[in-house]
Amino acid sequence: MNTLIRAATLVGRALLAALFLFAGVAKIVNPQPFLEHMTAFGVPTFLLPAVIALELAGGVALLIGWRLREAAGALAIFCILAAVIFHYQLWIKPERTLFFKDLAIAGGLFLMAANAALRGRGAAPT
Repeated sequence: MNTLIRAATLVGRALLAALFLFAGVAKIVNPQPFLEHMTAFGVPTFLLPAVIALELAGGVALLIGWRLREAAGALAIFCILAAVIFHYQLWIKPERTLFFKDLAIAGGLFLMAANAALRGRGAAPT
């Protein structure tokens, strides 16, 4: 049972990490669509490097289980902000789906952060 829990924890962290790592790399490789999207929603484009840093650093931290409470918490808040800023048009079905997807990811990240905090180590078992 302990092996199953460890495997599920590792796979879960890796899947969440992949989301943020791929997003950060995509913004580095081709930043223009992201800059245009930010501009369209009134988000200052000078924040893009900070977003990239958060996605990459947070993704790596999730992947390796380092400072999990802080990384998961920061990424959860980021997901909530993304939902509220970019996907608030709930009457548009794809936007509503993205809004609730971001909230669901935030919920999972908050659970991860809480689990890490309960363990008192800042990292869930690997």
